[in-house]
Order: sequence, then C-alpha cells, then structure tokens
Amino acid sequence: MCYCIILLLKHIFKNSFELSWKLMKDYLEAQEFIVKSPRKTIKQAYQIGLIDNGHIWIDALSDRNLTVHTYDEKLAEKIVKDIVQIYYPEIEKLYDKLIKEL
Repeated sequence: MCYCIILLLKHIFKNSFELSWKLMKDYLEAQEFIVKSPRKTIKQAYQIGLIDNGHIWIDALSDRNLTVHTYDEKLAEKIVKDIVQIYYPEIEKLYDKLIKEL
C-alpha cells in the first residue's frame, strides 16, 4: 500500500476517533454522567449500551495514540487494516445508533 495513503487513512482515523469519543462524552454528560477521559468515556458508553464492543473501542484508543507517533511502515499497515476492517464499522454503528435517536 502506498505510504501516502497509509498516512491519509491514519489522519482520517485520528480525527474520526476524536470526534466519536467526544460525541460519546457529550451524550453521556447530557445523561448526567461525569466522564473526563476517552477511556472513561468509552467504558461508560459501553456500560449504558451506547456502544456494543468496548474492548474494540479501547483498542482503537490505543491505536489512535500509536498513529500519532508511529513511523514503522509495517505497524502502520496493520493499524490501517484494523481501521478499515474493525474500527470504522464500530464508528459507523455509533453514528447509526445516535441518528436513530434524533
């Protein structure tokens, strides 16, 4: 895979993940939960059923942190594979669930 595409996908994922966890945080705060960090937000969102796969979101958080500082092409390719096959579908599920509540 072209390294420039890997970089682009990593950047899109980083931004999408940031928006997703902050959206979960806002949702939880509207429900009167107090959450301060991405990890606590994900755990609480899982506990109330906002997301189905808390462990995948925690893995995504770890990979989001890695993408900022990873320059290893093989690791970057693995993360991109996970983004496409695992993380993006979870972000899409969150979106679909919240859209139904509007």
